[in-house]
Amino acid sequence: METLITEGIKVSVTPSYQAAYSRPALGRYIFAYHITIENLGTDTVQLLRRHWFIWDSNGTIREVEGEGVIGQQPILAPGQKHEYASWCDLTTGIGRMHGAYLMRRDVDGKEFQVGIPQFRMVAPMRLN
Repeated sequence: METLITEGIKVSVTPSYQAAYSRPALGRYIFAYHITIENLGTDTVQLLRRHWFIWDSNGTIREVEGEGVIGQQPILAPGQKHEYASWCDLTTGIGRMHGAYLMRRDVDGKEFQVGIPQFRMVAPMRLN
């Protein structure tokens, strides 16, 4: 698990290889990731947008941007957390991701970026 705290928001990520959905012979490696977002601060915040950078070990870099996470824009009061799972595909068995969430504080409407920690995705057959 990788963890990063930005402005009182803790983001933890746990990736996992999905062998049942992957087709290595066809260059399709599927990875799931579970994310927990915790509000350790004193203000209520809302997650507005996500921005991901996805690297494949062949040098391909993709960016994914959009509103919320899995169709939601969760509101987190102090002490609350939001968890979700998603996935990505790679053309090689090794890659990495990181990114940021755009959040807004309810108290003053200020928007700020929260880092998503970089995490590696490695298919077990790629480990030596």
